[in-house]
Amino acid sequence: MRKALPILICSLFLAACGSHSSDADKAASAPTPAAAPSAPASAPAASPAMSSSATPAASDSAAAPSSGDDTGSDSASTAPAIDPSKVDFKDTGKWVAGKNYFVISPAQPKVTSTNKVEVVEIFSWGCPACNAAHPLVDSMRKSLPDYATMVYLPAAFRPDENWVVYQRAFYTAQALGVARKSYDAVFDAAWKSGELATYDLSTGRPKSRDEWPGIDAFAKFFAKHYGVNEKQFLGVAKSFSINTKMKRADELLKAYGVPSTPTFVVDGKYRFDFRSAGGGPQAIELAKWLAAKEASGH
Repeated sequence: MRKALPILICSLFLAACGSHSSDADKAASAPTPAAAPSAPASAPAASPAMSSSATPAASDSAAAPSSGDDTGSDSASTAPAIDPSKVDFKDTGKWVAGKNYFVISPAQPKVTSTNKVEVVEIFSWGCPACNAAHPLVDSMRKSLPDYATMVYLPAAFRPDENWVVYQRAFYTAQALGVARKSYDAVFDAAWKSGELATYDLSTGRPKSRDEWPGIDAFAKFFAKHYGVNEKQFLGVAKSFSINTKMKRADELLKAYGVPSTPTFVVDGKYRFDFRSAGGGPQAIELAKWLAAKEASGH
């Protein structure tokens, strides 16, 4: 039963889902055209600093305010400032810059305005590797110290696998305050039930483009499972506010030098993935170590 899909997921979990698409492909896939930067470079070095145009604009009238869920809202954090003297950080030489993690130079903005150390997962609901790694990412989130928090930044650099619509749906769910509660469920809908699947789950191959779920399928999904008004979902999804969030996400991914998903970024300064860390448990340990390094001011 579904023999091909587990093989595909396991192989992509090891290799990760990479970027190779063009701006033209993405523009053709988006419901509402918006100027987007080129896809992230495949080299590990960070890209030049993000331009000021990446600053998010105020939400327009179609977008509902975020309820403050922890999947990457723009709301200001009320957490107290970190006291570096109270952070236990030791550098034993186990983790090596340029090997286990990469320094982003110059440092880039955080995804959110939190006072905590921000550990970001760059992901896509449509990414097989992200789906396979999701339990490990959840363990990482739960293991972070109190002075750190995990948020999620959706990538759209694989329009050939329908990632643009998953990115748009994520930001729409976030604007409507249901991103956190639906996070696991959308992965399941894409990779278990097939309700929001771009892949044919029986063969492990992408469906034809005319069978891909569009934003209307996500509107129906959120209306059915989370009581969101379908018309409201579609209105928010096509709003200027969501286009702006998507554009900023694209620019952050470029500025962070993200080559594939899942990738992790700490406070806009450090980037790593499961492979560079040496595996799943090691990535969790590295995330905590980098959070402590950042919080302690080292």
